[in-house]
Amino acid sequence: MSVVIIFSEHGFVNLFNGLDLQGWSMAGRGKFWVIEQERALESEDGMGLLWYTNRMYGDFILKIDWRVKRRSDNSGIFIRFSDPGADPLNAVKTGYEIQIDDLALPDGRAEHKTAAIYDIVPPATLASKQVGEWNTFEIHAIGQNYTVILNEITVIPKFCGTRLIRGYIGIQNHDEESHVLFRNIRIKDFSK
Repeated sequence: MSVVIIFSEHGFVNLFNGLDLQGWSMAGRGKFWVIEQERALESEDGMGLLWYTNRMYGDFILKIDWRVKRRSDNSGIFIRFSDPGADPLNAVKTGYEIQIDDLALPDGRAEHKTAAIYDIVPPATLASKQVGEWNTFEIHAIGQNYTVILNEITVIPKFCGTRLIRGYIGIQNHDEESHVLFRNIRIKDFSK
């Protein structure tokens, strides 16, 4: 059995300790399981939002590793949303979702593909790796300016938003069939 080390990059703080859901809360019916041998979280069981409750973030760079088990798996990373309470859709309404869905099912729209700012800005290219391989998002949120980098390729060079400039970070359960894994959730906070 291999051991996965949670690494630390200069100036980044890990939000997920790889062992349990300390500091995280679930909204909606979906679930996330901790996969101990990989120090990862795996989504299952329908629509939901796992969000980091310890603090809201303003300006930051968020890095997060993710992996799909099937090409049709669907999930996303939510940023800068208000307290969802029990409603996972609050993150959709008040923040932005950086999409994970290579097929963009059911409609195939570019604004629904992996690395899109969901329903708003399509990625310049599809930069995700093969099914089963780990990918890394790097998401910059500075003021109302957003940049999305996937596997060291800038897929959204600049998007100027209009929503909250301070909010929570979360990851999505999308449906019962999708099983997406997340690990190394880390942030460099520039907020004052």
